Amino acid sequence: MTFSELGVPFRWCSRTWTMTKITRMAKPCRGQFAIASGCRLLSVKPVDPPLTSERYKVSRLPFSQVTAQDLNCFQQLVPGRVVTEEDDLRSHNIDWLRTVRGHSKVLLRPQNTNEVSEILRYCNERNLAVTPQGGNTSLVGGSIPVFDEILISTALMDQVISFDDISGALVCQAGCVLEALDKYLERRGYTMPLDLGAKGSCHIGGNLATNAGGLKLLRYGSLRGTVLGLEAVLPDGTILNCLNSLRKDNTGYDLKQLFIGSEGTLGLITAVSILCPRKPGAVNVALLGCESFTRVLQVFTLCRDRLGEILSACEFMDAASMKVVQTHLKLNNPIPATAFYVLIETSGSSAHHDEEKLNEFLAQALDTGLVTAGTVATDQTKILSLWALRERITEALAHDGYVFKYDLSMPVNKLYTLVEETRARLGKSAKTIVGYGHLGDGNLHLNVTAESHTDSLLAALEPFVYEWTAQHRGSISAEHGLGFKKRDHIHYSKSTEAVHLMQKIKRMLDPKGIMNPYKTIPSSD
Repeated sequence: MTFSELGVPFRWCSRTWTMTKITRMAKPCRGQFAIASGCRLLSVKPVDPPLTSERYKVSRLPFSQVTAQDLNCFQQLVPGRVVTEEDDLRSHNIDWLRTVRGHSKVLLRPQNTNEVSEILRYCNERNLAVTPQGGNTSLVGGSIPVFDEILISTALMDQVISFDDISGALVCQAGCVLEALDKYLERRGYTMPLDLGAKGSCHIGGNLATNAGGLKLLRYGSLRGTVLGLEAVLPDGTILNCLNSLRKDNTGYDLKQLFIGSEGTLGLITAVSILCPRKPGAVNVALLGCESFTRVLQVFTLCRDRLGEILSACEFMDAASMKVVQTHLKLNNPIPATAFYVLIETSGSSAHHDEEKLNEFLAQALDTGLVTAGTVATDQTKILSLWALRERITEALAHDGYVFKYDLSMPVNKLYTLVEETRARLGKSAKTIVGYGHLGDGNLHLNVTAESHTDSLLAALEPFVYEWTAQHRGSISAEHGLGFKKRDHIHYSKSTEAVHLMQKIKRMLDPKGIMNPYKTIPSSD
């Protein structure tokens, strides 16, 4: 058993492990991928995926098509911020996983809520379909047009409106990048209650629209609990202002909850008020090796018992996950290879108190044989190096081939059983099958790669994965949303009555169906 602090001997250290510095990258640039070990860039010629409408045999709904007169009107509404050049639109028509592609002919870049209101009022009158787009980091095709929907980007809506340094309430526009908000708060002694691998690109409005989960959910809870208020523009241009910063407001329906997780199908979120916690004074990260998933679950139980209030994250990765980040990104695994890895983060206000609790936990994990190897980091650079092994798995998989991604929640003791059964079912028809995710909230990321998309492999995966998840009373979407790819599978997680009620709400707020069509909620036809 070997434990070490990265570069500094730890209590049970018999050998010191030193990690190479890794530049953190939230998501790969299109056409380029960041490589660790010097972080040189390799140029990769991008290959466009087939049109979504053709690959998935989707029929276009009877929306109007953009005319020259429409473009003239848009130029008046957002002068100088109407994008029509095909080359400029290309990256907005393809998701970064390169699995779906639309053919929008126009992208609009409003700067404020009033401009969004005027755009949606005009589009609703003209029966023009629209697709809201933030950082375009959706993993289920939620932010990409299926046909020629008008793209409305929130990229220029990136201003902090206010921050209360007593209550921690932050009010900002929807286009603020998550990492930029975190840096803004860090200077004031606070932090965002949300952390994602795509934090360098994703927008806070998109985070709300998908009810993003991420790495801090175990500590701070879901966005539904931390969002104090929001502002959204309805499909007819009506501005719904629920942008208060009160912790308690028990007056009528909580309308903001309709838009959190609606994926742009009910309206476009333009601003948000969110409760931000104080930045922790001490952070520690431990990477541990386990011989079996049973041991992983035992480590999770032990760390909850021993670490209690300072436990802020508990993630797991299998050997295949570690292999892809080592192979494709050249990241350094500082502990000997094993079947599973557990990444634990603690955060609190007292370094001495936290270190003492972490030492007790690690001592018991060692003495009981739950872990085979481990390393601990307290320095920020080294902490990021360990987190990169977990956060950049998605990026590494993009190098491995076409990725079939499944984001599921289920009882924690069943998380890895699905991975094992998927491997047995697919055999050699898949290139790589990995399982990793959030132990703290029972969220499994099952990923299958192949040289290219094949209908036969898709048929072997779906509906098998969804049926298995439903059988174990899980959810087919834990944090990524339904988007385009999972829309027609919603019945595996929601009752017929619940889906019908969602369809009624959609028709009431968006009777013409112009908001992000073909996504999230199945057609009522």
